[in-house]
Amino acid sequence: MQGFLNAVTGIANESGFVGIMENPGYLIMIIVACGLIYLAIGKQFEPLLLLPIAFGMLLANLPFGEIIHMQYFIPPEGADPSLYPMFNEILHHGGLADMLYLGVKLGIYPPLIFLGIGTMTDFGPLISNPKSLLLGAAAQLGIFTTYIGAKLLGFTGPQAGAIGIIGGADGPTAIFVASKLAPELLGAIAVAAYSYMALVPIIQPPIMRALTTKKERMIVMEQLRPVSKLEKIMFPIICTIIICLILPTAVPLVGMLMLGNLMKESGVVDRINKTAGNELMNIITIFLGVSVGCTTNAETFLNKNTLFIVALGLIAFCFGTAGGVLFGKIMCWATHGKVNPLIGSAGVSAVPMAARVSQKVGQQENPQNFLLMHAMGPNVAGVIGSAVAAGILINMLK
Repeated sequence: MQGFLNAVTGIANESGFVGIMENPGYLIMIIVACGLIYLAIGKQFEPLLLLPIAFGMLLANLPFGEIIHMQYFIPPEGADPSLYPMFNEILHHGGLADMLYLGVKLGIYPPLIFLGIGTMTDFGPLISNPKSLLLGAAAQLGIFTTYIGAKLLGFTGPQAGAIGIIGGADGPTAIFVASKLAPELLGAIAVAAYSYMALVPIIQPPIMRALTTKKERMIVMEQLRPVSKLEKIMFPIICTIIICLILPTAVPLVGMLMLGNLMKESGVVDRINKTAGNELMNIITIFLGVSVGCTTNAETFLNKNTLFIVALGLIAFCFGTAGGVLFGKIMCWATHGKVNPLIGSAGVSAVPMAARVSQKVGQQENPQNFLLMHAMGPNVAGVIGSAVAAGILINMLK
């Protein structure tokens, strides 16, 4: 009988309930995780990545579960960073999440996500209207203004760069930059990035209306010219050569994005094109989401830095939207009213949601207005722009 009581006592002492009593932060994070799961399922806010991230967060905050060991990846202050990740410890003592997180830490998953994105992206609107590339560039304003704001709040240069990239509204890019520059902030940056991407239809319209007049929002743009197959094949090749010669650090993201697009447009590799855009991308999405979610435990997530990151991420996204719209107004003036400034808001790289928001706001003012294809130009330009901005930040700050 005594043995039975000792066994029950031992189980009770080692249960997760004891861990929650010792650190109530775990309970808070479990509630946050359940809230994110609700948003992913009930509200369908970016569910493909928010759901695995949220469940990874849930797993990471079940006390004594030790699903991931971040001490194997992030060097403590004063330690030699060249010794991390601790591959020997990971291989001998790590678990599933540790193995999966290697794909994030080594920068493997985001480029593969970009490969899949490339297979689903049509650069036709951008090729047809090259001026829209400028709108995609202008929408990156939020990245660099937020970098300055983060520096003023006391973050280091690399941390500020990783926070600023949230303004590009591109989850894989944010994860890629954070894993390179500030892995200790990865969880908070990923959650903020995907949360704001999901809130595009809520955040952007008020900014768009505040910065434009009713007359500007009613502008009907001319139909885009048809784009030949040769142009679509040459674009990813030329784009890769030019961008990657100027900015070699952008090779992983831009190169894989353009490879995926070339596979799509060439029409000769349908099997691997479908695999990259479906099976491979789905697998990597699961691995990426769960492993990133597992980094958000109570010790690293519940602090003032997380609040700053959430606030700065919102500022970055708002400035990015405003930058695109304001440059759209300049183009409207320069073309004597041929460009609807609303398409500038699509310069953030939340594809295709941001373009749909431009279409929706335009049609609210003029039901005969069809801006979707025009907005897709800056939208896909924003994908390229965020990848280039990532390369610049990594080149400057790493």
